[in-house]
Amino acid sequence: MTAARVLYYSFVMHEPKNKDTTISVRLSGEQERTVRRYARRRRSSVSDVIRDAVRVLVDQPEKDRPYDQIADLIGSVTGLPSDLSEGTGARFAEIVQEKAGRKR
Repeated sequence: MTAARVLYYSFVMHEPKNKDTTISVRLSGEQERTVRRYARRRRSSVSDVIRDAVRVLVDQPEKDRPYDQIADLIGSVTGLPSDLSEGTGARFAEIVQEKAGRKR
């Protein structure tokens, strides 16, 4: 059995105040080739490509959780019982038993 080739790539990440930090990143062979090809196309270093990728990732706004996307709708229907979400498992079991009894 052949172990997958893993590349360890160290680069210098620039921090504010001209302080540099070295970070070690583990890449698969395919990831390494992809980064190197992209760096050649851009005519930049692999380190610059990785720094730019980190910068873009960090600058992206965080995606909302599904709950956050519908939070304003939760509880917004009027005229329903306030305890509608309580005991849903028990009510569901009753409905299933009733339907099963009707089929017999």
